[in-house]
Amino acid sequence: MKAFGFLSFGHYADVPGSVTRTAGDMLKQTIEIAEGADELGVNGAYVRVHHWARQAASPIPLLTAMAARTERIEVGTGVIDMRYENPFQFAEEAAALDYIADGRIALGVSRGSPETAMRGYEVFGFHDPEDPERGSVMAREKFELFLRAIDGELIAPGDPRMVGAGHYLAIEPHSPTLRDHIWWGAGSRATAETTGRMGLNMMSSTLLTEATGQPFHELQREQIDLFRAAYKEAGHTGSPRVSVSRSVFPLVSDKDRAYFGLRSEESNDQIGIIDGMRSTFGKTYAAEPDVLIEQLRADEAVMAADTLMLTIPNQLGPEYNLHVLQAFAEHVAPALGWKPNTEGPVQGDPIA
Repeated sequence: MKAFGFLSFGHYADVPGSVTRTAGDMLKQTIEIAEGADELGVNGAYVRVHHWARQAASPIPLLTAMAARTERIEVGTGVIDMRYENPFQFAEEAAALDYIADGRIALGVSRGSPETAMRGYEVFGFHDPEDPERGSVMAREKFELFLRAIDGELIAPGDPRMVGAGHYLAIEPHSPTLRDHIWWGAGSRATAETTGRMGLNMMSSTLLTEATGQPFHELQREQIDLFRAAYKEAGHTGSPRVSVSRSVFPLVSDKDRAYFGLRSEESNDQIGIIDGMRSTFGKTYAAEPDVLIEQLRADEAVMAADTLMLTIPNQLGPEYNLHVLQAFAEHVAPALGWKPNTEGPVQGDPIA
């Protein structure tokens, strides 16, 4: 682990205990957390994307504001649901963001997670005739179009009265570094291999849509190894990034213990059904810093990834969440190999 960031689900609700009552609260507080995290040396500020829910939805405006208000921290998503995206509009917006952020972006993309709406992407105007219930075929096809667009491919036929006969046009703006900042959210070992073959970076979250009986961190470590092997076998020669997500809370104050002390007793992974598939959910880490260090050192996936995303309880507000990030930065991260953002952009491990 070289780097860590926060991952916010962007929840908001007018309920007791929530500091984040409205969408406006959520958006402004996320920017505030990113600014504070940037000053702490945290490497990344990432947001989840969920439609039809009181959570962060359209991410590009939020990421743009975060990038404009910070200097070093990487901003990104975990993940954008391609079922809802127009791939060409997304390509334009992503390139503009890449320029505004000076390359400090990590755009995680995938088919998306289960949602509250029944095939909500169809209401957005997108339909998947091959996989109408899940939209997975359409998501992959649109992602392929997105990659072609950001690679600068000439796609749209030009009007001969304006550009001459036989000319095709590419999406503008075009950022030559954008593809290096695209990640696929892989939920299984098979999708990890596909991600490697495509030569992309890989995000892996706190769940995998597999249940083999292995501990979650071992299953996820296998996923990382398969990704890197597929990347190499496909002939790619770069240094791809890998991130994993965890819920981690250093218990350094009475408030920490009041909020998360009982979580320290929840030391087991969980098995459940998500999107119709038997899945493994990673455990929550909540303990004194010295205990956390040993627990995370023993987490094979955390130590194999270059970036650890810490899921944060955003409804507890900026002050408390920055306290959690500061406690991790001061008491835990240095022992795991962390390099703060003042030491430059995060680099992946070279493929041997």
